Amino acid sequence: MENRRYRILDESLYPSGQDKIEWVRRNMKLLNGIEEQFRAEQPFRGMRIALSVHLEAKTAYLCEVLKAGGAEMFVTGSNPLSTQDDVAAALVKEGMSVFAVHGASEQVYEECLTDVLNSEPDLIIDDGGDLVYLLHTKLQHLIPKIRGGCEETTTGIHRLLAMQKDGSLRFPMFDVNDAQCKHLFDNRYGTGQSVFDGIDRTTNLIVAGKTVVVAGYGWCGRGVAMRAKGLGARVIVTEIDPVKAIEAVMDGFTVMRMADAAKVGDVFITVTGMRDVITEDHMNQMKNGAILCNAGHFDVEIDVARLKRIAVESRPMKPNIMGYRLDNGRWLYILADGRLVNLASGDGHPAEIMDMSFAIQALCARELALRPPKEPRVYAVPDAIDAYVAHEKLKSIGAEIDVLSEIQKEYANSWKV
Repeated sequence: MENRRYRILDESLYPSGQDKIEWVRRNMKLLNGIEEQFRAEQPFRGMRIALSVHLEAKTAYLCEVLKAGGAEMFVTGSNPLSTQDDVAAALVKEGMSVFAVHGASEQVYEECLTDVLNSEPDLIIDDGGDLVYLLHTKLQHLIPKIRGGCEETTTGIHRLLAMQKDGSLRFPMFDVNDAQCKHLFDNRYGTGQSVFDGIDRTTNLIVAGKTVVVAGYGWCGRGVAMRAKGLGARVIVTEIDPVKAIEAVMDGFTVMRMADAAKVGDVFITVTGMRDVITEDHMNQMKNGAILCNAGHFDVEIDVARLKRIAVESRPMKPNIMGYRLDNGRWLYILADGRLVNLASGDGHPAEIMDMSFAIQALCARELALRPPKEPRVYAVPDAIDAYVAHEKLKSIGAEIDVLSEIQKEYANSWKV
């Protein structure tokens, strides 16, 4: 359904979307408090915010929090397969401008991004850098109005830092991904749990006893490996960074090259943000029945395009599982077409985890609205925001911490024993 204010599948789907949003609202206590704060102070009054994040219930609640702060919201998804059409309809029902359809073609996906940016936003909230990319390539005339933005993901930050390095970044961006209360919890615990939620929901196969190959041992890879181990898998890690590889060994995992892991793995999970992590050469070495999925960002980590060309037969096995038979007779199974398995085949990170990440997003957006940095570069999240989110999260779960006494403070700041 399309008009000049929205482009969604079906506006009548909103009731189940509202139910989903209400459920996460009950479990996102940090955002509850920020919503009350924003409603009182109206930091975004008169401003437009363009948002491109995986369009499911938790993101929808973030949009409602920003709207409560006075923002006019223009919303799209950051991945066509993670968009939930009923949630999109629920946001339209709330009066927001939404341009997102599950399963959209690449052309429609870009059109939706463009529709959101054509609102002439003051602030942007991005996931993967697609909004920033379009603004700096095809929609440069919109840049002068933009105060700045926030970036959610490792992949997006890599793109921003590359732009900063070559001098092409034209407005300030907060690096939400590297805030402590984001990557230490969202990337590790959120990815770890949601990846296996997606795999289990899609395959209905046991993890225990299988060999799981985790490509990449950053914070997301750490979380995936930890959860695989907890579910009873034998875990192999592949890496290009020697320090991370040693850490994986010390954490109890086997480290080897993908060329060797390809021969023994049952389940392959890429978590790198890099292209061509699993290639044709690797696929030709894999066992019959190997399962491949991606939990990084873009659908380039597994060379699905090449697999489609070399397969002698392909057919859907069940929803979100496509089988490909190679000329050696072996079948390989790709989950979610190589897109993010935890969102394209599931509901993404748990609500309590995204409560922290989206609290940082909301507070950084407030910072941009009230005190926008002047220089067009990538900024770390202010320590005060990280500390606030950590303290409020502890409070929300009923945990308390100690405070240094004056004597202890003096001791900590003195060079004398």
